[in-house]
Amino acid sequence: MPLFGKAKPKEKMKEEVSKVTRTPTVEDKYDMKDVLGTGAFSQVRLAECREDGQMYAIKIIDKKALKGKEDSLENEIRVLKRLDHRNVVKLLEAYESRSCVYLVMELVTGGELFDRIVEKGSYSEKDAADLIKQVLSAVAYMHDQGVVHRDLKPENLLYYSPEPDSKIMISDFGLSKMEESGVMATACGTPGYAPRRSWRRSRTGKLWTCGV
Repeated sequence: MPLFGKAKPKEKMKEEVSKVTRTPTVEDKYDMKDVLGTGAFSQVRLAECREDGQMYAIKIIDKKALKGKEDSLENEIRVLKRLDHRNVVKLLEAYESRSCVYLVMELVTGGELFDRIVEKGSYSEKDAADLIKQVLSAVAYMHDQGVVHRDLKPENLLYYSPEPDSKIMISDFGLSKMEESGVMATACGTPGYAPRRSWRRSRTGKLWTCGV
């Protein structure tokens, strides 16, 4: 017996059921704002959490542009979910729509190390040592977690804030690899930062040494 003597149309019923069972989208939780940067397959936008007003960076990856390289994205997400270190940009959550994948990232606003090097002209020995100490702390942590970045360079090292004494953060894990995924024998990275000599595995299989 219908409530109040009236039957609801099937279409209306389906719509109401859909509202109850619909998977939340990234737009439900975040308000998209300015574009922070663009890449070959993605765009990074500033976003505000609707619940608490906190600001984040959301990397929006176009599935169509990424076609054929889906494994690389899945690998990056697996790696980022594994890592939790003060000097590594953190992945907080991920969403997926029919056309895009959304990675909600910790917001860093201090810009690239590369730009600061150009701006400053040179670093004192102390400043350089403090910087490298943070990077090596993060690299040691990543290696303990079985993760190798494989593309460390000034453009992938970001300052957390514009402050002169801001901490440094490692970003962009698109070429990273996890230990259980097998022996790393693929030449990769950024050509301008790669050594010109060949590399070979040591006898222990743990390290790579430079060969002539």
